Formats: sequence, C-alpha cells, structure tokens
Amino acid sequence: MGQCGITSSKTVLVFLNLIFWAAAGILCYIGAYVFITYDDYDHFFEDVYTLIPAIIIIAVGTLLFIIGLIGCCATIRESSCGLATFAAILLLVFVTECVVVVLGYIYRAKAEDQVNHSIQKVYNEYNGTNTDAPSRAIDYVQKQLHCCGIHNYSDWRNTRWFKESKNNSVPVSCCQPSISNCTGTLARPADLYQEGCEALVVKKLKEIMMYVIWSALTFASIQMLGMLCACVVLCRRSHDPAYELLVTTNSYA
Repeated sequence: MGQCGITSSKTVLVFLNLIFWAAAGILCYIGAYVFITYDDYDHFFEDVYTLIPAIIIIAVGTLLFIIGLIGCCATIRESSCGLATFAAILLLVFVTECVVVVLGYIYRAKAEDQVNHSIQKVYNEYNGTNTDAPSRAIDYVQKQLHCCGIHNYSDWRNTRWFKESKNNSVPVSCCQPSISNCTGTLARPADLYQEGCEALVVKKLKEIMMYVIWSALTFASIQMLGMLCACVVLCRRSHDPAYELLVTTNSYA
C-alpha cells in the first residue's frame, strides 16, 4: 500500500514537472506582454517600479525550467537530496509569487493616481508630429482604446497644440474608423470618439496587473502541490524500510 502511494506521488511529480516547463513558457510570455504593453502606455504611467512584478514573473518563469529539470532527475533517480532541493526551490518560488501578488495589488491600486497625475502633462506636450514620443503615444492610445481627449474630445480645446493650430480640430486619431473623410473638426463632433482616454487607460493598466496577479496565484497553487508530492515521497522513503530496500536493490541491479 505504501509502495502504491509512493508510485502515485512520483507519477504526479513527473506530471507536475511537465506542467512546470509549460508554466515557464507561459509566465515568460505574460511578463513579456506586460513589458510590451507598458511600453505603449509608459507616458501615462511614470512609476517604473510598476514593472517589478513583470520582472519577477519572467525570472520565475526562467527558474521553473531549472526546477522542472531538477524535479525530473530527482524523481527518476530516486534522489532524496534532489527531491529535498526540488521542494526547497519550489518553496522559494512560491514565496516569490506571493510577493508578486502583493506587489500587483499595490501597483494596481496606484494606477489611477499615476494616470491622473501624468495624463494632462502628456496632452499638453502633444505637437502632432510622428517623431515626437508623447504625440505618438497619444495617437496610439486614442486609436487603440477608441477614445478622444482626457475626459472627452472637448479637452483638446485646452491644449497648446489646439490653440497654436487654430483650425478648430482635434487629431485625426480621434476619428471613428467608420466615418470616411473625417478631419477631426469640432464642427462635426459625431465623427469623433465620445469617451475620454483617462478612464480607459486606467482600466487597461489595471487589467495588465490582474493578468500578473492571476498568473502568480495559479502557478503558486501548482507549486504547492509539487511541494506536497515531493514531501510525501521523501517521508514515505524515510519511514518505509521495504521501499528503501527496493530502491537499493534497483540501484545495484
């Protein structure tokens, strides 16, 4: 019965190691996605420490490749030292992912304050040229999120670009794609996106943090199961003389 329990735990361990390799790829992908998305919105979110959870996620994903290798070798070779190392590293990664969850919630809560603080400055720096980073950022966000201005399209009236251009128009990135020949003129407000960008940028940044949080929680749960299985194999091996004899016999065979 004890041998059956150990075999079941070992089978689960091997299966979990395969999951760890898959999880490593997924975590690295999520971390890269956060980096790429942040790059598109970085003018609206000045706190670079927001990237810390993404950096940790990528580091954890890389470490999971190593964990999977150690776990497979330790399970196949029946190594007590290897399994103990495997469980210890899993515990370290589990704690790290708990830190990621906490940091994710902290920076998610700060997203609105950060955007509120920076968005007016970014809009005031707009000059309508594609070579200007703030201008590219605003045009990108307005096209991607289907928004115009901070709260609505009328906010453009207060910008330096609007006052200097003196054409009573907003950027063409405010134009709805279904409208042909849209020039951004305020004489035809129905051609423009009606919703402001501030709330949508905050929503997008909070969604990014939730991806990180849920990923960390999901894989932390899997790692907890891996630690449990490793501990079961180690405990059964140390308390079951028949299993120890079987392992020794197989080693000499």
